[in-house]
Amino acid sequence: MNEPLAPGVSLESLKTYYRDGYNAVRKHSSDAYVIMSNRLSSPDPTEFLGLAGGLPGSVIDVHYYALFNNMFDTFTVQQNIDFIKTNYSSDLSIVTRENGPLTFVGEWVAEWKVPNAAKQEFQMFANAQMDVYERATFGWAYWTLKNVNNHWSMEWMINNGYISLKN
Repeated sequence: MNEPLAPGVSLESLKTYYRDGYNAVRKHSSDAYVIMSNRLSSPDPTEFLGLAGGLPGSVIDVHYYALFNNMFDTFTVQQNIDFIKTNYSSDLSIVTRENGPLTFVGEWVAEWKVPNAAKQEFQMFANAQMDVYERATFGWAYWTLKNVNNHWSMEWMINNGYISLKN
């Protein structure tokens, strides 16, 4: 389930859903990864660590955007970068534990609410995110390969020099 929303989706019903899904996958494969998405707006980012930690091959999926909260409306370039390096870095560290389940930043994008940002500023923003998200033990995924909105398209961002995967 992608981005279940708290409190609309209860923790107990989602745990049941993920446990049942895990068991269904294990009937067919003993080594496929089973990804469990944290609830959006949950007050506890660790709410699935216990469940996932007891299910070998489980992955905790987290999504980080500097867009969908009013606090970002007035952030400067540097404030956005600092937020990634401080807040999202801390959030990822909380769920990435030694001997814990794998972690996956399953969605992120180098888009923000900074008006008239220069290419170099987008590059700095993208690099800050990749520097933090590379610490996820299962890796990261950009929102999508192709999108009509340039900064949401990884292909466009790479082809136009906004993102480099060679750093």
